[in-house]
Amino acid sequence: MTAEPIVRIEDVHKSFGGLEVLRGVTLDVARGEVVVVIGPSGSGKTTLLRCINHLERIGSGRIEVNGHPVGYRTDASGRVREESPRTIARQREDIGFVFQRFNLFPHMTATENVCLGPVRVRGEARTQARSHAAELLTRVGLADKLDTYPSQLSGGQQQRVAIARALAMRPALMLFDEPTSALDPEMVGEVISVMRELAEDGMTMIVVSHEMAFAKTAADRVVMMDDGRIVDEGPPERMFSQAAQARTREFLARIV
Repeated sequence: MTAEPIVRIEDVHKSFGGLEVLRGVTLDVARGEVVVVIGPSGSGKTTLLRCINHLERIGSGRIEVNGHPVGYRTDASGRVREESPRTIARQREDIGFVFQRFNLFPHMTATENVCLGPVRVRGEARTQARSHAAELLTRVGLADKLDTYPSQLSGGQQQRVAIARALAMRPALMLFDEPTSALDPEMVGEVISVMRELAEDGMTMIVVSHEMAFAKTAADRVVMMDDGRIVDEGPPERMFSQAAQARTREFLARIV
């Protein structure tokens, strides 16, 4: 990998009570790289994403985005301290997150949902934010839905609004957590199409997904997780045809 890493994950451990969910995960993601994370349910994929933008505290290890530790700092005595909520919120501005569920505000139109972050968090003028929102909604194929409320949109359309909302913060990194899992099968394609365009435009993306067609054609690298560890990784052409690890081959044989 020759490009500058935008994400550095070093020996990260995370437990919920007595259950260790991440067991020493180490991963670098280069600027402009698309990494698709696959693996069985319960393997730690979603927890890893949530740790990257500090929605979950890590037990040990280190995560950096854009060269800066996320969620923690080392004080003058060498102790690791959690950052203030204000600092963590500022760090998250660089990290877009698209969830399984759309989490749109039902009382706001598509444009208002997309505008909210830039206006409230970045202090953008409302006129500028609305103009940018219209551009983004057009980019995701919703130019005719600017003033439409979530209840009037299909699931696929709502997820595309959610993607536009994440992009409105002008993030350096986009995280996708099973973005099509809550959609009817006929709506999956429209969301995947938007994600392909983002990949082609050079957006750095970490995608947790069971959409293997997307992984095969859009990923620069596929990472296989199992039991809280990365057990295999490589370019999609190798992972899908001659994966190094038997566990990867077994998993892919079941779902492809």
